[in-house]
Amino acid sequence: MAINTEAYRVIQQKLGNAHVALVAVSKTKPAEDIQALYNLGQRDFGENYVQELVDKHAQLPKDIRWHFIGHLQSNKVKYIVPFVHLIHGVDSFKLLKEINKQALKNNRVIDCLLQVHIAQEETKFGFDEQELLDINLNELKALANVNVAGLMGMASFTDDIEKVRREFKYLKNLFYKFSYLLSTVNIQLSTLSMGMSSDYTVAIEEGSTMVRIGSLLFGAREYVK
Repeated sequence: MAINTEAYRVIQQKLGNAHVALVAVSKTKPAEDIQALYNLGQRDFGENYVQELVDKHAQLPKDIRWHFIGHLQSNKVKYIVPFVHLIHGVDSFKLLKEINKQALKNNRVIDCLLQVHIAQEETKFGFDEQELLDINLNELKALANVNVAGLMGMASFTDDIEKVRREFKYLKNLFYKFSYLLSTVNIQLSTLSMGMSSDYTVAIEEGSTMVRIGSLLFGAREYVK
């Protein structure tokens, strides 16, 4: 399926007015579709699978800012650290330490978002509120090759928009709490990544600074059988 250029322009206008960044979720989509959106000016693309991300990075323009937005296994960090722009789904301190270790080997500082579990589905990964607020700030500060830039969360998959809104409000409040804690060790949070194709307008209303949109731009996901 070709990209939806009209949807892209409409979304960009909405996000531009709200000063919100767009990550075009390109998982399972061919390089040709990504290139087409790139040609319209899009530079931030999100992938869920390490091998797919590595392959696409090799094929496509080098000024693309690649975002890893899926569940990242520690043993695969080394494959994306040389080039990844932002890792969204850091769901444990152990994973953060591994990213720091691999970033040091590559002489890079990697921007990361800590994933917070805000939905009711058990399939979602992430820190809960207590785990997040209990992070040892001195240990975090000592990780010199990662930069915790903000938080990421996914709302429940539901048609109940008010439920989604409550979950986004909760994450925004947690963002404020965690920002205050980190300010005591001179770490500044700048990014709150929440909102996807089905709920990004609500996410913007509730304070998102970055949305992850796929199907509105590329159509439904395509899976290899």
